[in-house]
Amino acid sequence: MDDQAHAARTMWNCLHDLWSMLPKDKRSLAAADAAIRQARKEIDWLGVLPAQAAQAVLKTYFQAWRNRWDGRADAPNFKARIRTMMSVDIPQGRDLNITRVHRRWGMVNIPKIGRVSFRWTKDLPVGKHATTGNRVTGARLVKDALGWHIAFRVQALQAKPEPHPGPHVGIDAGVNLPLALSDGNHRDHGHPPRLPNGKADRDKWLNPQEKAKLLGLERRAAQRKQHRQCGEKTSRRLRHTYDQIKQLRAKATRRAVDWQHKTTTSIAMQYGTIVVEQLNIKSMVKSAKGTTEEPGRNVAHKSGLNRAISQEAWGRTVTMLTYKTARHGGALHKVPAPGTSLRCSACGITTPGSREDQATFVCKSPDCGWSGNADWNAARNVLHLYQMGHALTPAAGRAVVRRPRGVKPATAR
Repeated sequence: MDDQAHAARTMWNCLHDLWSMLPKDKRSLAAADAAIRQARKEIDWLGVLPAQAAQAVLKTYFQAWRNRWDGRADAPNFKARIRTMMSVDIPQGRDLNITRVHRRWGMVNIPKIGRVSFRWTKDLPVGKHATTGNRVTGARLVKDALGWHIAFRVQALQAKPEPHPGPHVGIDAGVNLPLALSDGNHRDHGHPPRLPNGKADRDKWLNPQEKAKLLGLERRAAQRKQHRQCGEKTSRRLRHTYDQIKQLRAKATRRAVDWQHKTTTSIAMQYGTIVVEQLNIKSMVKSAKGTTEEPGRNVAHKSGLNRAISQEAWGRTVTMLTYKTARHGGALHKVPAPGTSLRCSACGITTPGSREDQATFVCKSPDCGWSGNADWNAARNVLHLYQMGHALTPAAGRAVVRRPRGVKPATAR
């Protein structure tokens, strides 16, 4: 599986190199397909990748360019060996031959590898349960620090959901309070974002025993790295220590994503209309170092805030809410973000100094004096902007429907 994943990544890089070198009038799907076929014949280690998986790399690359042309994403680039997640696509569902061994384990056929066992975590339409409208259409192998995982693509017929009758709610994403709701039903994961000394806690999803183990592993890695000469190959013991650190980091990430899935699901099931801010997170987490001529101020504090914002993964939360609200018949809308955290939600006046700190808001207007949590105040302003008709257009929350061949559009999701 590692060899196939490295071959798939190299295939992507070769396609990007070919695309960059060819003139615009010579770039075509047929030319790229012919280059892939020739490369698999002449280069032995590229032939390790199955033909269908190589075609999937080609389709994914061209889809990346379509997303760029439509303005949905940036242009595709080269995939580095270290920073790229290893993955292999199996586009043909008939090649999998999935069988269930017993309640907890199943067997699947991986091309050029053979039969592999996997943990059965969700019911799959296989065997007599598979129909034309409910069947497995493919799979994807993904590797992280905890090992290889398989994700199955399932085509299922689903009726169009009824409009959600739930109430409207505004949500403000914060650091101290992860998700503040306008009705006061806030969502907190119970992990403080910062340490007692004020620094961001990057390991807040680990328990004290795991934190102590991680600290010992980092010290061990630093000690072993100290004895390595410049240009010398990394020792096997040091690589093993790095792998143990990656496993703990991956476990923390998995817990954070699990909390996001459960929280967004409950919100989508409870509320019919969800309103969030249109945040430019990339600009929010820019460094404050500045330049040599104009150095920045409070660089360490801004660095800790940037790290805390990145750990909360606000963009991933909005992405989950987008498709989950559409699945339950609701809608997600976005409103302009400027001023929502500084304006009083009770009187509607922005008074300098009202936000005393990260978590406290006290309106300084002589006729108001409202006080409360700063994130809750921002969530109330977010909902008020939507009620006043300031939602951005087009609004988020539309379900993207990709209709397979031979399936009616009214019943396909």
